[in-house]
Amino acid sequence: MLQKSDGLPWWKAGWRVRLILGAMALLGIGIPIYINQQQQTAAAAKQQQLTAVVAPTTVTALGKLAPKGEVIKLSAPTSVEGVKIEKLLVEEGATVKAGQLIAILDSQGRLQAAVNEARAKVSVAQASLVKVKAGAKQGEINAQQATIGRLQAERGTGIAAQQATLARVVAETATQIEAQQATIARVKAETATQIEAQIGAIAEAQAGLVNARSEDKRYAALTRQGAVSASSGDSKRLTLQTAQQKVNQAQANLRRIESSGKQQLAEAQANLRRIQASGQQQIVEAKANLQKIETSTQQQIKESQFTLDKIAEVRPVDIMSAEVDVKSAIASLKRAEENLTQAYIKSPQDGQILEIFARPGEVVGSSGIADLGRTSQMYGVVEVYQSDINKIRVGQKVKITSNSLSGELQGAIERVGIQVKRQNVINADPTTNIDDRVVEVHAVLDPESSQKAAKFTNLQIQAVIDLNSR
Repeated sequence: MLQKSDGLPWWKAGWRVRLILGAMALLGIGIPIYINQQQQTAAAAKQQQLTAVVAPTTVTALGKLAPKGEVIKLSAPTSVEGVKIEKLLVEEGATVKAGQLIAILDSQGRLQAAVNEARAKVSVAQASLVKVKAGAKQGEINAQQATIGRLQAERGTGIAAQQATLARVVAETATQIEAQQATIARVKAETATQIEAQIGAIAEAQAGLVNARSEDKRYAALTRQGAVSASSGDSKRLTLQTAQQKVNQAQANLRRIESSGKQQLAEAQANLRRIQASGQQQIVEAKANLQKIETSTQQQIKESQFTLDKIAEVRPVDIMSAEVDVKSAIASLKRAEENLTQAYIKSPQDGQILEIFARPGEVVGSSGIADLGRTSQMYGVVEVYQSDINKIRVGQKVKITSNSLSGELQGAIERVGIQVKRQNVINADPTTNIDDRVVEVHAVLDPESSQKAAKFTNLQIQAVIDLNSR
């Protein structure tokens, strides 16, 4: 049996025994825990080592070589009739500068003629503006004043002539009326004289008839008495008949004279009325012509005076109108010049002619005239799978290879696209894992590599992007 040095049993040794027993229990629990923690730490370190080994350091993608800014397609303005090339001033592979003339279209002649016409209209409008501002020439003013003087003189002369015509018509009408009235008086006098003479002839014939009737009665009685022969009685009877005939003839002549006188008098009076009416109409017409001459010449004088005032006056509204004409003509000229520029196809930038699609005489099609690229600075346009794009950063180094290139091309990521697209560049290896959703990444080549790639636009390439390089 164990005992302490003082002779007591071990379980009666007191607090020292209890302390020893507690320490032994703690050691039994802590050692396993410590061993477990060490094992976990070792496993985590090992996992970190494995992760560091497995994490990729590069991304490989397919792409193409492209000039800075991509390939530009030089085209021509569209037209319903189609656009033809008249002159082509470059060849494939030629290096051009920004603004350099590439081609001339067949519309150049027509558009140049339109520019010339518009320029001439500008000159005319400007000359008209200068003329309006300067006012009328003194010669024009003098000429217009002379016109007014001539119209005034013509007015006075015309009025005087028409007044003379009116006086002549009045005088002629009065003379004709007086002459016709004299004719009427003459007809009346002649008719009265003839009637008076015929009445005398009738009286004389009637006196002869009375004598012949007396003689006839007397001889008839003598014949019955046998104092005279029957022939003598017959002779007296014949004389009586002749006297009766003379009376009848004289009376008929009187009726004829009266009727003829009345007819002549009626005709003379009708002529008098006609002369009076005609003369009055001529007078009215002459007065109307006089009024017309006065009014017409006065209107002409007013119009000429208005023209003179208009010539002599420089109105602001005329200047404004002329200035508007000038501005309109200049706008038309600018529009024609702008249309003319469309006939000249110029390079929008420095670059190289990669391919020509339309030659002189050919209609420009959907491919345009030529492709232009800034090959002095080449890029690798790489299609990175969408699953890898989050690893790509600007500034990462890129190595580019191709079967058509001798050696590698060196570059750096300059721009990462922001749009997911369908893959355009396809690997010919059927075993390659292809993700057809990609993002375009642009890698700028260094000068030496850019010079090597300048003649390989659109060449398919394979790019290796170093993820740890910046």
